[in-house]
Amino acid sequence: MSDVYVECLVQAKGSKSTKIFQVVLIILTVLCCLAMVIFPPIVVVAVLLGVASYFVGTFTQVEYEYLYLDKELTIDRIIAQSRRKKVATYSIDRMEIFAPENSYHLDNYKKRDVKTEDYSAAEAEVRYCMYYEGGAKVILSPTEDMVKALKNVAPRKVFND
Repeated sequence: MSDVYVECLVQAKGSKSTKIFQVVLIILTVLCCLAMVIFPPIVVVAVLLGVASYFVGTFTQVEYEYLYLDKELTIDRIIAQSRRKKVATYSIDRMEIFAPENSYHLDNYKKRDVKTEDYSAAEAEVRYCMYYEGGAKVILSPTEDMVKALKNVAPRKVFND
């Protein structure tokens, strides 16, 4: 029997406050650069604001890669399309349920007090919730191919409705 390999890359959703903070930093940097004509020592503040806006911009570009192979779902965080870090690995055998966020199959699970990890996309049409043994809720935005692969392995745990 051959192993199924499916991977999916999604752009993470960023918070509005972080985007507003980034815009404010850029505006302050431009204002400090314009103020250098009148008061030259403000160049230090302009450089610091420029560096801060660069790092805020870099660390807000986050993507998640879902990789399904051999009954394991691995999630990696990719920052600024250059740095990759393994975030979590979930065994499909230990998964309790995998269904869309608004599915009636999740009604019994929504009352639980569990730790929630959100690895979903910014503009996801359908977000899936996975409840995992040990009190974890994972929110994902998988492709249809990944949902089909998971359903082939655990048909009684994966739902499409």
